[in-house]
Amino acid sequence: MKWDDISDQQCSVARTSAVLGDRWTLLILSDCFLGVKRFDKFEERLSIPRTTLSNRLLKLEEHGVLSRHQYQSRPDRFEYRLTPKGVDLYPVITTIVNWGDQYYGGEHGPPIIRTHTSCGADIAPQLVCPDCNEPINPKHMTARARDPIPGVPDVERQPVRRSSQG
Repeated sequence: MKWDDISDQQCSVARTSAVLGDRWTLLILSDCFLGVKRFDKFEERLSIPRTTLSNRLLKLEEHGVLSRHQYQSRPDRFEYRLTPKGVDLYPVITTIVNWGDQYYGGEHGPPIIRTHTSCGADIAPQLVCPDCNEPINPKHMTARARDPIPGVPDVERQPVRRSSQG
């Protein structure tokens, strides 16, 4: 499969990778969650080439992850805000940050401390089951293919195995 064809796949991971699957996009989104909104601030913080930044912001806007809002005219200047679809990426970015903090945080720990504003605790947010509130890990998860939907072509089904990870 060619990279250009990945968004045509039935797999949700493949479709998502077509939008988020490069290092710059993840860094831009991470900065969005830290409050960065303006082109020049992204460029400055990330040391990203202008053309690359422009292309990534446009792609995120086209996919409804960010929205562009004018904050100045003459010259026109815009800021980029997370849409509800973009805000829904918070658990994804948080999980990546947690993993990076655990394995690459260095001897002094995470470079950025996240504080839960409701209680004031410094935390590393975790995924939990919405039904029982237990933390989610691959040992306690299974997956299965969706039942066919009437009128929708059936997806080629592969058996889904239980995770054998850690």
